[in-house]
Amino acid sequence: MVEHTELDLVFHALGDATRRRMLSELAGGEKTVTRLAEPYAISLAAASKHIKALESAGLIEREVRGRTHICRLSPRPLAEAYRWLSFYEGFWNERLDALERALHEDDRARRKSTEEGEQT
Repeated sequence: MVEHTELDLVFHALGDATRRRMLSELAGGEKTVTRLAEPYAISLAAASKHIKALESAGLIEREVRGRTHICRLSPRPLAEAYRWLSFYEGFWNERLDALERALHEDDRARRKSTEEGEQT
């Protein structure tokens, strides 16, 4: 079972657009911190804070090679978050399907009532 504190860190990290874009960048392969910060109008210090949030959530791993910091994706936390969300997807799909059936039945009843009213 996934610890809720781990999920909290993952969802906190995913709650920021810059961090989500950084993850998208890393989906193309590992990048240095400098390269990861380039597309954004933020300082390296600000980029480093975003990277630390991603690291804390386990979403990325950082390797130090000399003075260069290399970042890469770590898929396990996203997979765990997906599994957790999947339970609720099924929950909502069932309810939405039931709502759709009820709405269709209501539409049919209204059409039938309207047709019967026109015939009298």
